Amino acid sequence: MNQSLDATTVLGTAAVVLCGLLLTAALVWAVRFGTRVRRREQAPGRLPPQAPAREPADDTGHRQRREPNEVPRTEGRRPNPHELGDAPDRPSGDQGRPRW
Repeated sequence: MNQSLDATTVLGTAAVVLCGLLLTAALVWAVRFGTRVRRREQAPGRLPPQAPAREPADDTGHRQRREPNEVPRTEGRRPNPHELGDAPDRPSGDQGRPRW
């Protein structure tokens, strides 16, 4: 009985080692196959060209201050944006730098 137990243990160990070797061989093959496939692929394209740096809209290099419009009152409630319509655009009388 002791000999059959020893034989079973040896066969089990051999099966585990054989499975480990097969798994290792499969992983090595997969890595080599992947490197061959990557070598055959085209190289990645170049990066797109970068946009040029933006320049100020006006030639003077400073921003123009705009005058705010008064918000009309509507029956004690806040008006919705679609009720305001297009706001006229006009420059402020004081173009100096604001002092807070």
